[in-house]
Amino acid sequence: MTARQRKLRSSTVVLGSMGVLALALTSCGSEPDKRCADRTTKETLPSSQCKSGGSGSHYYGGSSSKGKVDGGSFNKSAVDRGGLGCSSSGSGGG
Repeated sequence: MTARQRKLRSSTVVLGSMGVLALALTSCGSEPDKRCADRTTKETLPSSQCKSGGSGSHYYGGSSSKGKVDGGSFNKSAVDRGGLGCSSSGSGGG
């Protein structure tokens, strides 16, 4: 391996490591995904239903499949995205 090839490989490792570190740091303070859903049926609703007077509530984290939310919580503080150096709080239950 030539000196030029070693330098190129070293630069690639450094740049890749910086990207991973940046991703970890930005995900630490990120807000969890937010959807509008019915508290009883967990069916997804239009976002207008989560505004004042609407029948929906915000559902944080988790996913949405076949018109229903799952794996998150109606309690925002129970959902933490985490990352390197981040502490997680609560459980996913709602």
